[in-house]
Amino acid sequence: MSDTTISRGNVRSRRRGRMQIAFRKPGFMVGFTIIAVSTVLALFPGLFAPYDPNFIDYLAVRQPPSWQHPFGTDLLGRDSFSRVIWAYSVNMQMAVLATVFALVIGVFVGALVGYYRGIADMIFGRVVDAIITFPFLVLVIAIVAVLGPGLINMYIAITLVGWVYYARLMRAEVISQMANDYASAGIVMGYSDLRIIFRHLLPNAITPVIVYWMTDMALAILLGSSLGYLGLGAQPPQAEWGVLIAEGRNFITTAWWLSLMPGIAIVLTGLGFSLIGDGLADLLRPRG
Repeated sequence: MSDTTISRGNVRSRRRGRMQIAFRKPGFMVGFTIIAVSTVLALFPGLFAPYDPNFIDYLAVRQPPSWQHPFGTDLLGRDSFSRVIWAYSVNMQMAVLATVFALVIGVFVGALVGYYRGIADMIFGRVVDAIITFPFLVLVIAIVAVLGPGLINMYIAITLVGWVYYARLMRAEVISQMANDYASAGIVMGYSDLRIIFRHLLPNAITPVIVYWMTDMALAILLGSSLGYLGLGAQPPQAEWGVLIAEGRNFITTAWWLSLMPGIAIVLTGLGFSLIGDGLADLLRPRG
């Protein structure tokens, strides 16, 4: 058996060992369970929601939680439990689509800037300074206000602002990896720049970015719900947690379930992504 085969076997064994350790950690397991259940609800809401989320029943307006309506009913007699379940599709979509484009763009730009430095790094620094001067939420709201309310425009706004944070992190990691011997060896051996960046530097620099992405998905759900609450994200009658909270804000003392139930869903889902991020940080942390 060759040394290469043995080496690859050792790497796979270490990875399996780390995964087993991660799944034995209560925090990681709780987060994994929450996100697994959330994903199933997002993909198959019709299997779990007992009613059509937009079915109006004027004879059941603002009924409190009961066996027939576990989360009560809203201002139009719609079943709140069904609307919270169907909102998983929208809010989990937010977690992915509001972050994945920023992730891809940021990783690509950060890797190139970190490798080439020079004038590219100087221009990137000025762009970063211009964007981070303003609060993230203010910039996103301003862009959505210009483009108009809706999920697509919300994704565009978050991507236009959010890629900078991924790029800064990736740039710093690539610069750190460039100090290692394998990067210098690749240059001496005549490897192309793209091969060095994407086959050698990127796999070793991506770990903190993935961990940050998990946390950012939790923040994306919170941000998307906030924009829905303000009327800039998902639009009624679409079931979305921020929209549901906004619909019940004027009845918080008389119909508390209207805002409480979607609020709990936001907290639980955000907690799930945060716990997975913490678990991945432990899993992927270099060990001597």
